[in-house]
Amino acid sequence: MKCRATFEVDTFYHIFNHAVGNEDLFRNDENFHYFLKKYSQHTGKVFDTHAYCLMPNHFHFLVKIKPYDDLKQLPKFSDNVHKFVMQKLSNLLNAYAKAYNAKYKRKGALFLDSTKRIAIIDDAHFATIVNYIHQNPVHHGFCKTVEEWNFSSYNAIISKKPSKIQRDYILNWFGGIKNFVQFHKDNTVVLQDELEFLK
Repeated sequence: MKCRATFEVDTFYHIFNHAVGNEDLFRNDENFHYFLKKYSQHTGKVFDTHAYCLMPNHFHFLVKIKPYDDLKQLPKFSDNVHKFVMQKLSNLLNAYAKAYNAKYKRKGALFLDSTKRIAIIDDAHFATIVNYIHQNPVHHGFCKTVEEWNFSSYNAIISKKPSKIQRDYILNWFGGIKNFVQFHKDNTVVLQDELEFLK
């Protein structure tokens, strides 16, 4: 089924979700920061994050599920890796939605029913998704260059500041910061039709 890959250990995935209707997920910087805090709390031991972008009404992450030996140490883990990861994602979204609803005095669902996920199949796909994620705010008209957007992993990857992003892996994959930056400059139109469920 489209965008419904099964989670498996030691595998990369592009995961994304969208607000219901015309809602926004993030109304201000505080919302963005709070979501990232909850994201780390609920998923930090389940997968490693290699890239992300939070947009006002949707989000994208590139993650790699941790090895089986790491997952089996976690509370409530069963041999069903997919179910376990999906539950962690559900817990994240529910926790954020509950706090968001309380803060803004709203009721009901905030996210679409199920987080979409696509397995990364090869090196070309990996590079395209990293770039796609970082180019999202440019594509949607929120900024003119990827480095202008504060709520993506782009600046964390080229920075030397401490980060939970798998910076070394990404920079090694692209062959260093210079190549990473140049790749984004050379590939500003990478938005694939199958990913444009957001409109």
